[in-house]
Amino acid sequence: MNTELYPLQFDPILKERIWGGEKLKTVLNKPIESKITGESWELSTVEGDVSTIANGVLKGKSLTAIIEEFPNEILGTAVYSKFGKQFPLLFKYLDAREDLSIQVHPNDALAKERHNSFGKTEMWYIMQADVDARIIVGFKEDSNKEEYVQSLENKTLLNLLDDVKVKSGDVFFLETGTVHAIGAGLVVAEIQQTSDITYRLYDFDRKDAQGNTRELHIDLALDAINYDKVDTFKEYTKEMNQSNSIVDCPYFTTNFVPLDGEITLNKNGESFTVYMCIEGDFEIEYHNSTFNYKKGDTVLIPAAMKNYLLKGKASILEVYIS
Repeated sequence: MNTELYPLQFDPILKERIWGGEKLKTVLNKPIESKITGESWELSTVEGDVSTIANGVLKGKSLTAIIEEFPNEILGTAVYSKFGKQFPLLFKYLDAREDLSIQVHPNDALAKERHNSFGKTEMWYIMQADVDARIIVGFKEDSNKEEYVQSLENKTLLNLLDDVKVKSGDVFFLETGTVHAIGAGLVVAEIQQTSDITYRLYDFDRKDAQGNTRELHIDLALDAINYDKVDTFKEYTKEMNQSNSIVDCPYFTTNFVPLDGEITLNKNGESFTVYMCIEGDFEIEYHNSTFNYKKGDTVLIPAAMKNYLLKGKASILEVYIS
């Protein structure tokens, strides 16, 4: 390998959404120009939405192109062995000015069979929450397909679903099959499997600027839903200058790193690492070079970068595959 790999940043892929707003600019300093920007895809290999490197000698190259060239060095030996040259995760920031639709994601088996895709296990870190902001996650009590279908017909679905008030710093882990919706007034960091498969169950009967309602996927969702009550809220410790475990699942491991000073990292080369800066500023020192990051930045550490230093005062989400 002739190219010396380094911490990689990517141009955000900005998405207008009917429920989006302007907080990705005001809170996270993203270069949005519309008043209904709902998502900033930070790191993606979803077809049609592949991230482009924004810094250094590899600037302008796509994430898929550099994985093709350096699979073990970017992904890590274990990740490459498991997933081949697919980047298995998708990283986003979301701004919900209005409620998102109530939706569900299929598991791996169903997604593979129907869409030739991964399923969509995901987690949310609440970065900013307006007063009384809430999310919908799963059923209040164990339910079943018949009760659910009847609630759709009677327009009483919301009565069955769990409505949870949230605050900054809350984390929710949503396994596939969990009915959910991000509520109005939230900025969220989202980590998920590489998948854009969503079954929309209910969209509050709203219409777009052309007077059209959005497509629902009632029938597809029936076999995808987990009708049992689920526990999605994740407690986690906040020990300073350490990696505090939040989620450890087969698809990704996410830690909370409260940084005040410096941490020396020694990695084994088996997985890439991604850092999402959710508060403050930090820098990475690597091979006599310094790379600076601020709130809202996302950085991919290639697996070949085994030893480096984190330095600064920040709150960081650290993500890898174990």
